[in-house]
Amino acid sequence: MVASENRNSQPRSVIVNHPLFPEQCKAFHRDGYVIVRGYFSPAEMTGLLAYARGDDGLQNAAWVMRDAAGRGSRLTLWSEPGTDLYGIISRCRRVVGGATQLLEEEVSHWHSKIMLKEPRVGGAWEWHQDYGYWYGDHCLAPRLLSVMVAIDRATQENGCLQVLRGSHLLGRVDHGKFGDQVGADPTRVAAAQARLDLVHVALDPGDTLFFHCNLLHASGANTSDNPRWSLIMAYNARSNAPFGTTSFAGN
Repeated sequence: MVASENRNSQPRSVIVNHPLFPEQCKAFHRDGYVIVRGYFSPAEMTGLLAYARGDDGLQNAAWVMRDAAGRGSRLTLWSEPGTDLYGIISRCRRVVGGATQLLEEEVSHWHSKIMLKEPRVGGAWEWHQDYGYWYGDHCLAPRLLSVMVAIDRATQENGCLQVLRGSHLLGRVDHGKFGDQVGADPTRVAAAQARLDLVHVALDPGDTLFFHCNLLHASGANTSDNPRWSLIMAYNARSNAPFGTTSFAGN
């Protein structure tokens, strides 16, 4: 089953302390994700795109994660938000306020990363849950979410994110190694695919996806001539502070 998203289905909220509308929060809890179109303006995204493309430190810090077919995608990950533009975005009311609404309590920054899926060579990401990694980082409960902001336009051709709608309700699935990546048990994934809608998350720059840490998601290889870069910021509920040392491994 393949579903598509109405690109104009969700208006942008302008209330900074509670930036998401009740129906958007309801969709998140029902489906495991919600897309907010135009959450960041074209001018904001033009600035972020220029900043990221000109950031030599971002490029130099990136490492390659290979998929099961040996194709590579690059990412740069950090745990402490700095004073740069990425850190400013991760602390802004629009992002933190939305995460707070959805987790229904105060949140803390878990980590941020920029995914660099380059034209023609960017590899796939295997089916996984973020909590499949973060469980090992001593988070006792799946009280985390991620906020993905599209820097480039994301399409099926350049390997946009795919999600299984409602899969966050399945609970944590066992994960194992596939290439350089950690992925969910393929037998369980196949069973979920047979029962749940597959959604290709096509995004324009500035569109933002909030998604639950137990949502099964993947992405295809970039077979197009266009890059797909995205900024992803993860947040943890304050009541879910790790009980041991974290590694921020995977994803």
